[in-house]
Amino acid sequence: MLRPERTRRPPSASAPTAERIQKILAQAGLASRREAEEWIRAGRITVNGAVAEIGARVSGRDELRVDGRVVRRSRDPSRVKTEASLFLCHRSTGDSLTEGLIARLPRRTGRRFLAISPMPRVDGGLELVTTDGVLAERLQRRVRRWPTEFLVRVRGELEDSHLDNIRLGELDDGRRLEGVQVEGSEQEAESANLWYRLLAIGASGKDVRRLFERQGAFVSRITRTALGPLALTRDLNRGHFRSLTSKEVAALGAEPLA
Repeated sequence: MLRPERTRRPPSASAPTAERIQKILAQAGLASRREAEEWIRAGRITVNGAVAEIGARVSGRDELRVDGRVVRRSRDPSRVKTEASLFLCHRSTGDSLTEGLIARLPRRTGRRFLAISPMPRVDGGLELVTTDGVLAERLQRRVRRWPTEFLVRVRGELEDSHLDNIRLGELDDGRRLEGVQVEGSEQEAESANLWYRLLAIGASGKDVRRLFERQGAFVSRITRTALGPLALTRDLNRGHFRSLTSKEVAALGAEPLA
């Protein structure tokens, strides 16, 4: 016996609490806003049984699905704050962030973790991850203004002229890093390898490697030791992680999450 076709309600775009689909999926930790737009264009998202369109807004009454699966949402928007997670991870050099540490983080069903300015796999150190896509986008913009500290292992000793050139912060692509400071580290030398400590505003691991290689240096390892107000501490061993404290969350300017 054929069942009568279910009536498709249009999205409640006029509801006071209606939000864009991209924002809802990002807050749920399912996708970034850009990815959500691609899913909408691909017809993977439905609202009340109808294929969603770019710009559509939905409220708590609407049934939102991705690939046929219902997206669970909190009816109380204030709960988004408590449901989002921020973790500080100490990743070993060469380990995969997604297949290693992130795979072991506690997660809610259907959620995924997003890394804030992740280091290249060949490098390691401090990694910051969250389940909130909106927060991830916000922090990704802020990280460009944060001082970031690295330990850089180089084969052999650099001359003072090389260090002066590094402090200029000039990259091959024409960009120039701000606030570059570099000095020899107290880290114990390893055979012919020496460690240098570098600080720069908004620098990535790739930027740091290019700064040193531009001076003919052979960089064998880079470890990020601080990212804005966050820093690796000796009690967090390689391959381990911890939740951020309320003070650290506040220092990131991560609230409110909604």
